[in-house]
Amino acid sequence: MIGKLTGTLGDKNPPQVLVECNGVGYEVQVPMSTFYNLPAQGSPVSLLTHFVVREDAQILYGFETQNEREAFRQLIKISGVGPRTALSVLSGMSVGELAQAVTLQQAARLVKVPGIGKKTAERLLLELKGKLGADLGASAFVANDDHTDILQALVALGYSDKEAALSLKALPSGVGVGEGIKLALKALSRA
Repeated sequence: MIGKLTGTLGDKNPPQVLVECNGVGYEVQVPMSTFYNLPAQGSPVSLLTHFVVREDAQILYGFETQNEREAFRQLIKISGVGPRTALSVLSGMSVGELAQAVTLQQAARLVKVPGIGKKTAERLLLELKGKLGADLGASAFVANDDHTDILQALVALGYSDKEAALSLKALPSGVGVGEGIKLALKALSRA
């Protein structure tokens, strides 16, 4: 019903923002990934939206990119995952990280998101398989078994998923697990 809001950014109180459009202020719930990229208050802003009508409320959700909105829509189609949980997932990880977790079937990455338990994470992986692809921002590298092993080794060593994934992008193609871990650790030590 309401697909996009363009106006002036009013209040910013995470996860809610106020977008003023021609004298009307719209309260919009946004994921933290969108919130952090918003301009200063009083600046022009444009958000893609998804309008949810429930028996007790009408809530507008806003997104910076088409990929975020599409991932949100895929998430809320899953039984047991409502808009609040979907917003939490998108606040805890980028669309690219979510797509990578689904591609690599990494439930542990999803369990780190507040409000996502082991069973919900497994259901998300099952339901989203094949639905979050390159068109929704999957990582540029082709995930293979060696990359998965390197990523898991780096996470086991205490690096965050984000740090580990960034170090994988710098690896040459076809690198083995042992050499890949060494190169990734060198890259991480320089950062």
